[in-house]
Amino acid sequence: MSPEFVIEIGQRTIETALFLAAPILIATLVVGLIVSVFQAVTQINEATLTFLPKIIAVALSLVFFFPWMVSLIVGFTTNLLTNIPTYIR
Repeated sequence: MSPEFVIEIGQRTIETALFLAAPILIATLVVGLIVSVFQAVTQINEATLTFLPKIIAVALSLVFFFPWMVSLIVGFTTNLLTNIPTYIR
């Protein structure tokens, strides 16, 4: 295996990890921003107020994106495992 080949596999792995994490992180970011704006407008400075909306956002994004996430990781893993003979050479 050449160094370029290893770097390519690493790049695909990082890209897949980012694609898997992005929907949940974006949903949490948006909900956190909305709650922060709400807290700033109403002058409620409660640190624990953000937890429940973020947990709900994570749960809803998992319900919505889970099939896509599973197909993405299964496709990546299948591609990686079926090409093992190619990687050995």
